[in-house]
Amino acid sequence: MLRFTFKPQFQRHCALNSCSTSLPRRAGTASSRYVSTSTSTSTPPPTKNSSRTILRDPKNEPANTPSSPISHIAQSLQSRASRTTETYTAYGATKKMFEACQLQADYKIPQASQAGGIVPKTANGEDLGVGEGAWYKELGLLPTFSTWSQITFLHMYLLTVRLRTLPSPESFRTYSQHLLDNFSHNAEHRMTIYHGMTMRGIRNRYLKDLFIQWRGVLAAYDQGLVSGDAVLGAAVWRNIWKASHVEPKAADDGNAPGEMDWRKVAVVVGYMRRVLAEMGRAPDEGLVDLVIGKKAFGLNRQDWGLVGTVSRGMNEPFG
Repeated sequence: MLRFTFKPQFQRHCALNSCSTSLPRRAGTASSRYVSTSTSTSTPPPTKNSSRTILRDPKNEPANTPSSPISHIAQSLQSRASRTTETYTAYGATKKMFEACQLQADYKIPQASQAGGIVPKTANGEDLGVGEGAWYKELGLLPTFSTWSQITFLHMYLLTVRLRTLPSPESFRTYSQHLLDNFSHNAEHRMTIYHGMTMRGIRNRYLKDLFIQWRGVLAAYDQGLVSGDAVLGAAVWRNIWKASHVEPKAADDGNAPGEMDWRKVAVVVGYMRRVLAEMGRAPDEGLVDLVIGKKAFGLNRQDWGLVGTVSRGMNEPFG
């Protein structure tokens, strides 16, 4: 289990202008060993039914009444056991929910596992993979590590907003930390098997940069939710489309890339609003089933239809 225990060191990283990480050229052979950037012990595996409830029942909490010293010790032990149970539950729940997040823009690089295989590159020099789904087919994004990480961040953010409504700050911190741990583990795995990063130091540098990007994503999307769709759309454009005014291009074929289709940004903004509303209506104990049951995540015709609807204000005179 990977746990980020570091903090950003430089103020020059602007939270509202986080950029995507582009991985360097592959070097060396892939390694199946994973490195941990955590100094704490690994989290034990989840229980079988850990996804059934996301919160402990307040009725089972120890009573806070004056009693003998022995009773105080018993209450302390019971409280610790309850927190340990929540850690098990959080581990299992967030692992399943993160899987739903990362599958939205999943990609593979078949050449990475082939002897002598040459990994194709984008026009910007990034390793180019093969991906399916609406984010690649309908929005025209390229299946790269940076695209995967930013779209995964977007869905992790949507989950984080919902997890903020948990009854206690301790519960939110537990679930959000496990969610980030799952991302770091998956990201490092991809660095190793798809992008040939066999050196621990290189992977750790990219993981630290991804952590800074995650903090920027939280700040940028939070500001967008509060300030309005225009600000939220600007944050989406900066993170997912890398603030580019042209469409992503798989290879440099000598032709100029097409201009950016801003309807795609509007679709993502509408999608984020819709998913947040749906998860907001779900009870805590039903959140995991909603996310992993493919009922919450995924672009659909409704999102495109919303963008195609003409606003009533468009036909009204100015002034």
